[in-house]
Amino acid sequence: MSDIQNISRRSFIKNIGLTSGALIIGSHLSLFASETESVLAGAFQPNLFVELLPNGDLILVASRSEMGNGIRTSLTSVIADEMEADWNRVSVEQAIGHKKYGDQNTDGSRSVRYLYEAMRKMGATTRMILISAAAQKWKVPVSECHAENHFIVHKNGKKIGFGDLVEIAKTIEAPKDIILKDPKDFKYIGKNLKSIDVEKYVTGSAVFGLDFRLPNMKFAAIARCPVTFGTVKSFDKTEAMKIPGVEAVFEIERIKTPFGALGGVAVVATNTWAAFKGKEALIIEWDNGKNGSYDSVKYMEMLTENVHKPGVVSKTRGNIEAAFTASAKVIESTYQLPHLSHAPMEVPNTVAWVKEDSCEVWCPTQNPQAAHEEVKNYLGFDDEKVIINVTLLGGGFGRKSKPDYVVEAAIISKAIKAPVQVVWTREDETQHGYYHTVSAQYMKASLDEKGNVTGWLHRFAFPPIKSTFDPTADYPNGWEIESASEVPFGIKNFQIEVGQAPAMVRIGWLRSVINIPHGFSINVFTDELAHAAKQDPLAFNLKLLGEDNTPENDKSNKFSASRLKNVLKKAAENAGWGKPLPEGHAQGLAVHYSFMSYVASVVEVSMVEGIVKIHKVNTVIDCGIVVNKNTVIAQMEGAAIFGMSLAFYGKITAKDGAIEQSNFGDYRMVRMNEAPKIEVEIVESTAPPTGVGEPGVPVIAPAIVNAIFKLTGKRYRNLPLSDYELV
Repeated sequence: MSDIQNISRRSFIKNIGLTSGALIIGSHLSLFASETESVLAGAFQPNLFVELLPNGDLILVASRSEMGNGIRTSLTSVIADEMEADWNRVSVEQAIGHKKYGDQNTDGSRSVRYLYEAMRKMGATTRMILISAAAQKWKVPVSECHAENHFIVHKNGKKIGFGDLVEIAKTIEAPKDIILKDPKDFKYIGKNLKSIDVEKYVTGSAVFGLDFRLPNMKFAAIARCPVTFGTVKSFDKTEAMKIPGVEAVFEIERIKTPFGALGGVAVVATNTWAAFKGKEALIIEWDNGKNGSYDSVKYMEMLTENVHKPGVVSKTRGNIEAAFTASAKVIESTYQLPHLSHAPMEVPNTVAWVKEDSCEVWCPTQNPQAAHEEVKNYLGFDDEKVIINVTLLGGGFGRKSKPDYVVEAAIISKAIKAPVQVVWTREDETQHGYYHTVSAQYMKASLDEKGNVTGWLHRFAFPPIKSTFDPTADYPNGWEIESASEVPFGIKNFQIEVGQAPAMVRIGWLRSVINIPHGFSINVFTDELAHAAKQDPLAFNLKLLGEDNTPENDKSNKFSASRLKNVLKKAAENAGWGKPLPEGHAQGLAVHYSFMSYVASVVEVSMVEGIVKIHKVNTVIDCGIVVNKNTVIAQMEGAAIFGMSLAFYGKITAKDGAIEQSNFGDYRMVRMNEAPKIEVEIVESTAPPTGVGEPGVPVIAPAIVNAIFKLTGKRYRNLPLSDYELV
C-alpha cells in the first residue's frame, strides 16, 4: 500500500532536517503486510519525500543507494515527470539508514520495480496540490488549471511558478483520488536522461566512502585469519609498533553476527599507508578451525560426485525415466563453475565515530538498514542513537549488502574513543569477502526421432547463501532453485533435483546470483541438444521455449514464453544470425529470464593462435516500462563486460583453507583492449517495470561458449576459459 500525505506542518519535520518553509510530501511504502501493521500502527513515518522550496527548487530524499546503477536519477525523474517539474530544478538528498524508509536494500534489481508506482503517485499528488493552490489563489475552478514545466497554467494563459505556491499548498490536504499522467504525455520517463551525479563524477567532487574525512580521524587496517572463521591464537605487535604513524595494535575479539563471525587484529594509525604497513609487520599465529582443510579441487570432486547420484526432487512432472527409455537419443553433460569474487573497484571501507551514547557512520553500503541494525546491536544503543550516512558506492555487485566492514569500524572507534576509517586492501577483499557459490550441475535430456526434447533432468549442488546465516544449511533454498525449475520449456517430462553441499567460505549475493550457473548450464546444454538434433540453435530454442500457458508448461510460471522468444528473435535479427560472417568468425546465443526480465544475447567471436576475441555483443532486453533508457543501456553494457570477465577469468580457489588469489594480477577483469562493440535494444512495453541491473549477466558466458563450439567444434562446460588452451 502507499499512504501519501502533505506533512509540511507536521512537528517531526524539524527533527529530520527538512526545510521548515517548504512544501513537503511524504509517502510511507509498505512492501510487506507485516511492515504495514507494525509501522502504521504508530505515528506516520514517511520513507520518501518530495520537498519543494519557496524558490522553486525541488528536492527528493532517495532511500536507495547509488553505485553506478543510476537509481537516484531514475527515482527523481519519475516524480519530476508526474509533477511536470523542470528537470534542471531537481536535486537529490540521500536518506540515512532507517526502518522508516521501508526496504532500503539496493539489490535484487528491485528499486524501480518496487518504487515506480509510489514515485508516480507522489509526483502526481504534489502536482494536484499545486494546481489546487493556484486555483485557490486565482479563485478559479481547478479544472481550468494544469501543470507545465514547473508552472501552473490557467486556460487564459496566465501562469505561476511552483515555488510561489508553496505557502498556500502547505495548507491543502493531499487528494485521496490521485490522477496519474497518461503515459503518452511522459517527458522524462522512457527517455534518455544523464545521471544527476555525472558532473560530480567527472569533476572529482563526488564523495565516495573512501573520500570521507572527519577532523582528527584515525585510520585502521585489520589482519584476518586466512581461513574462514579462524581465530587468533597469539600475536606479536613489536615490529608493527615501529612503523611511523602506527599508534595502537589490539585484537578484535571474535563476535558472532547474523552475517558471520568477525575477528582479527586491528592496526590503528595516523594514515592508511601506515596502517597497511603495520598490518604487514604483525606476527600472528592463527587457529584455522574446521575449515583449514578446505581444498577447492577436492571439494569440486565431491560436488560432482553428488550430482551424479539421485538427489532430492524439487520439482517433477510426467515421467522422465519413461521418456529416457523410449527416446531415440539421450544426451548427458556435467558443468562445473568455481567461486567468484565481486571485485568492486572501491574496496569495503567505513568511517565511524562512536561516542559515549551515540554513533555516526559514513559508508558505501547497499543495505543501510542492516548496517544500522548490526551497529546498534553491537553497541547496545537505541535506534535513534545510531545514524548511518550513505555515501556514493564505487561498485557493489552485492558485496556491500553485507555490513561486516561497517561493524568493524564501530568496534575500533569504540575501542580508541575517536573517529576512524577502516579500509580493506584489495587483497583483503579478494581473500576475506563473500563469494559467489561454487557449483556442479548434471543435465540429461532425451530426443525423439524428430529432434524434439521429450525428457529433461537437471540436478545440481552448491553451498547456499543461507549457509552464511545458518552454518547447518547445505541444500539450496527455494528461490535458488527457481531459475532452473521455472523455465518456459514445453517439455512434458521434467525433473529438478538438488544435492548436498556444505559451505566452506562465506557465500554471498553476486550480481545475478544463482542465475549465473543456471543460465550457463541451461543455455549450453540447449545448444548441445540442438547440435545432437542437427538443428539450428535459434530454431531449436524457439521451439523448446513452447507457448504461454500450454498444458506442457507449468501454469504457476510467472513469465511469458512469448516475451522470451521475442527478445531472442530480435537479438538474432540484430546480429544478422544466419548471414555470412567474416572468415574465422562464429556466433553463439543465449536467452534467460531473471529478475522478471527477459534478455537474450548473441556474441560474435574469432580465435587466433588460441586467443578468443569477442567482436560484438547484441543484447535485447524486455524489462517492461523503462524509466531511463540511458541507465538500461549502461547496465546491459556493464553486464556484457561483467559476464565476459566471469567467462574468461573468474575463479576463486582455496588450498589448506585459504583463498589463493589476491589481486587483479591473479583475479583478472576484462581490460579495455578486450572490450567488444556492444549494441543494446530495449523492447517497448507497457508492462510493469522489472529488473535491469542483473539480468544481462547470465546470457554472456553461455553465448561465448556456444560461439566457440560453433567455431572450433570444442565444447567447454567448465569455467573460466583461461583454464584451457583454446585451439
